[in-house]
Amino acid sequence: MLQWGIKTRSGFTVTPDERVTEGDRPIIMAHPFGLAVREPVEVVEVVETSDRVGFAYRTLPGHPVSGEEAFIVHRDGDAVILTVRSLTRAGREWGWRAAYPVLLVAQQVARRRYFRALRVRAPR
Repeated sequence: MLQWGIKTRSGFTVTPDERVTEGDRPIIMAHPFGLAVREPVEVVEVVETSDRVGFAYRTLPGHPVSGEEAFIVHRDGDAVILTVRSLTRAGREWGWRAAYPVLLVAQQVARRRYFRALRVRAPR
């Protein structure tokens, strides 16, 4: 069952935090510097095969950026690989447009958190 774990383990809140299905419109909340930033999205694709799982969403009005983001985990032999793809531009509201350079830095920080969230330590 594909859920929002990559986002929630990276410090975001997702409401509702349920199974990811195409057409869902959850509210993602980012929490930079103790603030709460609302990020409405719509899931546009879900992938679940024997060796590949993931989803993609597009941003909705009110999101700080405009674009799409995809998270795909797949196996390549014994390796497990995470691919994160973001295609974004400044959000539609003028305030987010002005903050876009800062938002690009925030995206880089979030991306590092995504990869850290999926690291698995070998049992000792």
